[in-house]
Amino acid sequence: MMRIYLPSTIPLLDAACHAGEIGPAPLTAYAVTPALREWYSDGDDEELEYAAMAQAARASVGLIAADPDAARRRVVIACEVGAVPPADGTVELGDARLEMHVVIPWAKVAAVHVDAVAAAEVVGKAADTWDAAQNGDEDAVFALDSCEGEDLLWYATQEIPDLLAAEGPRGGLRA
Repeated sequence: MMRIYLPSTIPLLDAACHAGEIGPAPLTAYAVTPALREWYSDGDDEELEYAAMAQAARASVGLIAADPDAARRRVVIACEVGAVPPADGTVELGDARLEMHVVIPWAKVAAVHVDAVAAAEVVGKAADTWDAAQNGDEDAVFALDSCEGEDLLWYATQEIPDLLAAEGPRGGLRA
C-alpha cells in the first residue's frame, strides 16, 4: 500500500464523503515519487511524506481560489492505495504530483488534514492572489508561501462526518 494525498476543499470533501468515493478521474494526487525522493535524498520517509502532503496543501489553495464560496481552509485527503502510476516523464525534480486514473473509494481514506479556522485569513489571501502567484508575482508568491506556516489539523475517518456537520453546508465561515 502507498499513501497518496489529494488536495481538496471543505465542499469537495463533503461531496466525496456523501458519494462514498473521490472522483471523477483523473485525480491530481501527491505522493512520495522518485522525483521527490531524489530531490530530498537525505530525507527519511516521514519527511518525504510531509513534503508530499505540503505540495497537496499548496494545490488545495488553487481549488479554494476556483470556488469563491468554499471556506478559506486547505484540505488534504490522505488515502491508502494499492498501486500508483509512474510519472509521465514531465515531472520536475522534487515534484510529488501524479495523476490517478481511477475513482478512489471512500474506504481508502486514511485521514483528512484541514487548516484550523484561524488560518482562514492567511489561506484566503493566498487564494485571492492564486493566479498572480502562478504568474510569478512576488507578493502573491509570498502570500502562498505564508500558508506553509499554518499547521494542518489531523482528523481520523470517523471524525470527518462531525467535522463536516460543524462546518455547515458550504464549509463554514469565509474569512
